[in-house]
Amino acid sequence: MYENKKYTTREKLKFLWENMKGKRILYVFCILGTIAYCVMQLTVPYFSGQIVDTFLSGENAAENLAMHRDLFYMLVAAMVGLTILRTILVYFDCQGYEYASQSVLYKVRITLFEKIEHQDMRFFSAYRTGDLMTRVTGDLDAVRHMIAWIVRVVVECIVLYGSTMIFFMMMHLRTALCIMAISPVIFFVIVKFKNKVAPMHASLREKLAKMNTDAQENISGNRVVKAFAKERYEEERFDKANIDYRDTNIKCANVWLAYYPYIESAANLMSVILILAGGLFMIEGDMTMGEYFAFSGLIWAVAGPMRQMGNIMNEFQRFSAAAQKVMEIYFSEPLIVDAEDAVDMPERFDGKIEFKNVSFQYADGNMPVLKNISFTAEPGETVAIVGETGCGKSSLIHMIPRFYEQNEGEILIDGVDIRRMKLAQLRKNIGLATQDVLLYSDTIEGNIAYGDPHIKKEHVVKFSRYSAADDFIAKMPEGYDTIVGERGVGLSGGQKQRISLARALAVEPSILILDDTTSAVDMETEKHIQDSLNNLDFNCTKLIIAQRISTTRTADKILVLKDGRITEQGSHDELIARGGYYADLVKLQTA
Repeated sequence: MYENKKYTTREKLKFLWENMKGKRILYVFCILGTIAYCVMQLTVPYFSGQIVDTFLSGENAAENLAMHRDLFYMLVAAMVGLTILRTILVYFDCQGYEYASQSVLYKVRITLFEKIEHQDMRFFSAYRTGDLMTRVTGDLDAVRHMIAWIVRVVVECIVLYGSTMIFFMMMHLRTALCIMAISPVIFFVIVKFKNKVAPMHASLREKLAKMNTDAQENISGNRVVKAFAKERYEEERFDKANIDYRDTNIKCANVWLAYYPYIESAANLMSVILILAGGLFMIEGDMTMGEYFAFSGLIWAVAGPMRQMGNIMNEFQRFSAAAQKVMEIYFSEPLIVDAEDAVDMPERFDGKIEFKNVSFQYADGNMPVLKNISFTAEPGETVAIVGETGCGKSSLIHMIPRFYEQNEGEILIDGVDIRRMKLAQLRKNIGLATQDVLLYSDTIEGNIAYGDPHIKKEHVVKFSRYSAADDFIAKMPEGYDTIVGERGVGLSGGQKQRISLARALAVEPSILILDDTTSAVDMETEKHIQDSLNNLDFNCTKLIIAQRISTTRTADKILVLKDGRITEQGSHDELIARGGYYADLVKLQTA
């Protein structure tokens, strides 16, 4: 699923066209507008040539000027009028390109965000946050630039070059062929440049993602940085990534600078050829002054596209590297999705949980994390899970909401395999609070009501009391309306855990999963929380990962995990009587 498929140029352009749905007619009109104003570029040199031959350098120039002055004024007026018309057309044409590109940008960005939102945990293990941020910002802007600028300039270059050369051939074939002779040289240089710069843009894109990732991790982990006084180290690490990105940018620029003199010299050579060939033909009387004037006024329309080809190729390679990254996410699909024959279970679950010979191994791991796990949690029961660090406790509970899926065995809720449940219905019935708490930059009330935005204020307060959060919230400057900083900056670990627990309780789940949620609170607060959990006003099956005996003592069932297996299972008193790991843990904590 997460293999980096290489998309062809045709597939990338097709991707743009598909996402232009609703704006395609506008975009086609924009292209036609580009063709129109490029062709209109020929009119001024053509009329200029007519004026020169008819009223300045022709045999009857003086007579024509005296007898047909109205024609002279008409030609001048046509030149001015068409120039104004072309300017207006260019303005609205560019507006149309920009509007279409922004519409595509909006549509693709929304789709990317939706794709990321519905991915499973394996996806987030494969992609770094900074890399994903680069894809929905800088890479997408390169895609927009393709629609708004590159396509327009390509059409301009093709139409200007093609129409001008046709115009030249109609006026004077031999001069046109002399000028055209230089074109293959420029195309050869452009192809060489493209082959050289293409891999460098892909590398440049990776360097940018690395730099963004370093910055994002540093900002998110600012407390750790300060705690270890590693500011200087982080500055040096970011500086290294920044230098790497800068040097790669310079290399790309140097490649362009290495080829640019050849392109520029060849383009300028066209003017030299015109002077030599056109002058010779004028001396021979084979070309009129007006024709030479028209050639001279339009030579830029042939040389300009030649000069632009290098820039176009450079920008196109940037688009190609960015589009590759965008399309990887755009066409990615999560592995964990609703089954085609998913059971519709809209009603509240009873909360019975059954593990039957469940084994699990991470996709990038070599050893199984869980082996043949079997247990049952009846509705309303409290099941505590204890064990050494790394024994698989968190992996076990993360399979219940299908963050990960087991390799073998079955997990049933109310007798139905969770793989046959709809994800939204399954997760709607589960409240989850973890040791590592994420709070959003919102009010405390907004964070608690995250799972149910329509919850009433009094219910928010009630669940805060359950989690022993109401006391410290009431003492805050604006109470429940206090804005929480990013990731809960300004709150202690225990305060964040209590808000997280209130958030999990606020959805009144059928199944409540607590991953060492009270590890940062004092014993008195923990006792209050335990009493509240034992006296909830709604039926709820609770799975609690804990290391404190004060938490596990009142559990209906305790599971002891070791090396991915359940080695002990029973109540507090039963496990003490057996004298295993749990009994040793009790002795250790109670001295």
